[in-house]
Amino acid sequence: MTTVLETEHLTREFGALVAVDDVSVAIDDADITSIIGPNGAGKTTFYNLLAGQLDPTEGRIAIRPRREDPVPDGGTAADADGGTQMDADGGTDANAGTATDPDDTADAGLVDVTGMEPFEINRLGLARAFQINNVFERLTVLENVRVARISREGRTLDVTSVAASDDELNEQARRVLELTNLEGVADTRCANLSHGDVRKVEIALALGTDPSVVLLDEPTAGMNATETRRMVELIGELDETTDTTFLVTEHDMEVVLGISDRILVFNNGRLIADGTPDEVMADERVREAYLGGEG
Repeated sequence: MTTVLETEHLTREFGALVAVDDVSVAIDDADITSIIGPNGAGKTTFYNLLAGQLDPTEGRIAIRPRREDPVPDGGTAADADGGTQMDADGGTDANAGTATDPDDTADAGLVDVTGMEPFEINRLGLARAFQINNVFERLTVLENVRVARISREGRTLDVTSVAASDDELNEQARRVLELTNLEGVADTRCANLSHGDVRKVEIALALGTDPSVVLLDEPTAGMNATETRRMVELIGELDETTDTTFLVTEHDMEVVLGISDRILVFNNGRLIADGTPDEVMADERVREAYLGGEG
């Protein structure tokens, strides 16, 4: 396993409120990791910190960049199979997988992105699919993914001229549509899609930037049972068929238990448990904080 994302003593304060409190964690590429916790536990703030939409009060964030990307400020990118494997105790210890010393970051192939702008973090390899849809409703599904590809390459955003005549760009976009089972609606405007398909377009936009890590924010929100099942299957397929690592926040515990290799539990801004689904569900701290303490 290779660490693709880590935080060390990550903290975010809003006045007297500590929304994220001293969180140190390492995310491995082999796992689908889910984050759960009651409302107000700090999950969204944690995501906002990872994506650069908020700056931490204290602590640091590091990600493994795409192999082809230059590393800013003299850092060292990892080889394809390189990097430092993080030790794991296998239990629900909230500090399992704690980040390495900052001096070891370059050796681990990770780049410190603390304080970077969201677009800089995205270009290094971290993408986010939002809970609230952020697609371009007047554009077709294919045109939406073209925008992601153009953004990935730092090119002009004139999607109606340059993108439409760029065969390589179109081929890259269509490959993303195949991955996300959207080929059949490629030429449909997003405003005319079902809710389930719009959620898949969100994931396609994230994948269109060639990320090493994707943050999925409530991917099954608002879905019926059939759409939820299909989304869970899609995430599992993407995990198997791509090199992308998925980090998921989700309220539906059936989804969480069915999709996760590892679960992180937040409560009052702190990471209180970290382990496999079985380990986490048996943890009394989780039962009290998240499940109401029911036996």
